[in-house]
Amino acid sequence: MMSPSTLPWFAAHEFRLAWRDWLAMTTGGKKVRGIVLFVVLGAFYLGLHALANALMGPWIASGIAPDKETLVLLTSTGFLFWTVMLSQALESVTRAYYSRSDLDLILSSPAPAERLFAVRTGATAFGSIVLACLLASPMVNVLVAHEGPRWLAAYGVLAGLGAVAVALSVVVTIGLFRLAGPARTRLIAQIIAGIVGAGFIIGIQAVAILSFGNMNRFSVLQSPEFVAAAPDLASLVWLPARGAMGDLGAMLAVAVAGFGALALVIRLTSASFAGRAIAAAGVSQTRVQQSAAARPFRPTSQRHALRVKEWKLLRRDPWLLSQSLMQILYLFPPALFLWVSYGQSAGTYVVVIPVIVMAAGQLAGGLSWLAISGEDAHDLVVTAPIHPRAVLIAKIEAVLCAIGVVFAPVLAMVWIASWDLAWVTALFVALSAGSATAIQLWFRIPMRRAMFRRRQVASRAATISEALSSIMWAGTAVLAAGEEWLALLPGILAVVVLFVAWSLSPKGKRT
Repeated sequence: MMSPSTLPWFAAHEFRLAWRDWLAMTTGGKKVRGIVLFVVLGAFYLGLHALANALMGPWIASGIAPDKETLVLLTSTGFLFWTVMLSQALESVTRAYYSRSDLDLILSSPAPAERLFAVRTGATAFGSIVLACLLASPMVNVLVAHEGPRWLAAYGVLAGLGAVAVALSVVVTIGLFRLAGPARTRLIAQIIAGIVGAGFIIGIQAVAILSFGNMNRFSVLQSPEFVAAAPDLASLVWLPARGAMGDLGAMLAVAVAGFGALALVIRLTSASFAGRAIAAAGVSQTRVQQSAAARPFRPTSQRHALRVKEWKLLRRDPWLLSQSLMQILYLFPPALFLWVSYGQSAGTYVVVIPVIVMAAGQLAGGLSWLAISGEDAHDLVVTAPIHPRAVLIAKIEAVLCAIGVVFAPVLAMVWIASWDLAWVTALFVALSAGSATAIQLWFRIPMRRAMFRRRQVASRAATISEALSSIMWAGTAVLAAGEEWLALLPGILAVVVLFVAWSLSPKGKRT
């Protein structure tokens, strides 16, 4: 038995919470789901290895030497994984302050809050490292199979980089508390996390568009100009890449520096964890001072009042930005490509259509879940003297209007470039968003808005159907834009996906 309030005791407590959270998120409490999920993920993981082997085969066959081109490619790829780790760490560290859960109980106990902060920060680092290693493992394992075990050092480099990402996230979060206060830190941290998570990919694509006229980020990384502008081979910038290639000294230097920085940050900032957690918890409990309305009350229809209510709820959702910001940011490269390519042939713009259509479907699915299933006042709404159909129609209209506001600027740019492509893109954006909304409507189950990250637990069929419908409508859009009769095939498959989703929906449990 471990002594209470010690580091091992807190670590065991955090492990139990994380394990239960993971089981609830993946299986929903059903063993059959867990077995099916394990089989599906195992097959998908093996498929990623096969894909990595096919993509990296020519590069491995030509020989991997520690020259400048290889170091540039490895460093850029590693930086991509690091931005993903930093984005996840920023959101996780912020949630550690704002998620109440058991903080009230622990902070009111005689247990030192510094130890809890140290353990939760370590757990965040562990989660970030595991995610990065899983994402990189297909490529690393293929390199190990072809080039030998020296490439296993890449996992040590990823561990060190993950520790640096968490340490930087803690510093950024504490800095935001001091500069912006607890009321604004959560919002600003979500914006930074979204920009960091998508910023590197978007930046590389922007450079590729401006310099090479295409959206292929590797055209930038492999260009002679970019390689020539990189530092010399003796620079410390290449230390992580050399460590990943099997240089044990470089790998140990990265790992020691990363975990040393994390330990130092935890040591310097853990003492103030309790005060910041209490201040963050008090944000949601602050009473808002009511003031006279600037505009006089005007009678309006029920549906309009309901739409306004949904827009206010979406705007006030505390974690909406982290849930949807990256999907919106990924619209920047297509918009930039349209702007740069203006005046060229219509075929040049076809490459951006599937990106726009898929983004519309994914964003509509998230917003629809928040409006339809994540209704916090569900009991109040169903007991109101309003027909349930009117409530649902207002919710759908609110979601689709929000999608229209987000995608209107991009569609306007497509319209300026080509009228024919504009109406095709608008049509399939509407179909993709409408399909995702319909799927969420068919599988609606009242849940708390805080359960957004676990919404796939309610129904795997809804999650898979939503993704497949977005992909099929994107394929239909790009083929229809090219005036190909083959567009009928993915269009029919999209309709089949919707029919199957409707057939599998819990029609008898609708609320």
